[in-house]
Amino acid sequence: MSIDYQDLDQYQSQLDRKLVNFYQIMAEAGVSIDSATVYPSPSSGFRMRAEFRLWHEHGRVNYAMNRPGEKRPYIIQDFPIGAPLINQLMPPLLAALNGNETLSRKCFSAEFLTTSSGEALITLIYHRPLDEQWEVEARALQSELNTAIIGRSRKQKLVLDQDYVTEVLQVGDRQYSYQQVESGFTQPNATINSQMLNWASNCLAGSNKRDLLELYCGNGNFTAPLARHFNAVLATEISKVSVNSALTNFAANQIDNIEVVRLSAEELTQALNKQRPFRRLAHIDIDSYDFSTVFVDPPRAGLDADTEKLVCRFDRILYISCNPNTLAQNLVQISKTHRIEAAAVFDQFPWTAHLESGVLLSRFA
Repeated sequence: MSIDYQDLDQYQSQLDRKLVNFYQIMAEAGVSIDSATVYPSPSSGFRMRAEFRLWHEHGRVNYAMNRPGEKRPYIIQDFPIGAPLINQLMPPLLAALNGNETLSRKCFSAEFLTTSSGEALITLIYHRPLDEQWEVEARALQSELNTAIIGRSRKQKLVLDQDYVTEVLQVGDRQYSYQQVESGFTQPNATINSQMLNWASNCLAGSNKRDLLELYCGNGNFTAPLARHFNAVLATEISKVSVNSALTNFAANQIDNIEVVRLSAEELTQALNKQRPFRRLAHIDIDSYDFSTVFVDPPRAGLDADTEKLVCRFDRILYISCNPNTLAQNLVQISKTHRIEAAAVFDQFPWTAHLESGVLLSRFA
């Protein structure tokens, strides 16, 4: 990640440019979105996780980043887009690295994972094996910073106490807690994440209480608050780490109407089409579900052709996208059978070209 932090007061103008680009992409694809609800981000202090290169030069360690196309990194003096807790932890961590040879030797990266509820996890990554002396010094640092610490090197992960933080977000009239594991995907902007969850929940509130199919459920970020609107939910996710976190999160939030299966969207499509059986689905009777709605939050590549056809079977489609280009491509086909009922854009990544968006569609009568 390389960001020019100058002119932070120009936030609205950069968001306006992204909105113009979003509508242009849709129009060029022939997708009609007249107006989308816009959810702006705070212009600073919004990023809950960050990864820095550690640059060793002239006997000192500094935080550094690389600009695209440049091999030599540039030194980071401050990090205004980072959450307050990241900025609070950066100076004492750097001081500890510069004051302790055991902690700093061949340490080339530091990763921060924080929550809006005040928890933090720091991962230090090394080009050398970690030994007992490292653990002694790291535990002392963990105590000093009052923050969980993990050490990583090739084929080694040393967890001192825990490898996750717990985020708490308000959705409607209820709070949801989420285990966020160090190696798993999490939404980096807690403010925008909360707004996305509330928007999605409002879209599906007052549903007909049938069943929901979710593809790409991750750690259950959307699944947990959406489940209250349905009798049953079948959610799929390919990552073992994310599946385990999702199960933990559903139990922590006392949600008992969700089944999670470790399948890709493509595999689930094959299962629903009766093209092949899956042992991972042996304990689930797919035919017993009465699906009315499908929720998808795919990677940047969007929906593949078969999954695109699959979602068109459902009465309602809720689509969260991290790439307007692939969203537009998918909507070209989906719009042949479904109309757009609501749309929103979420500035998940201020000061970059990326823009998150959401579309609710319903089948033509």
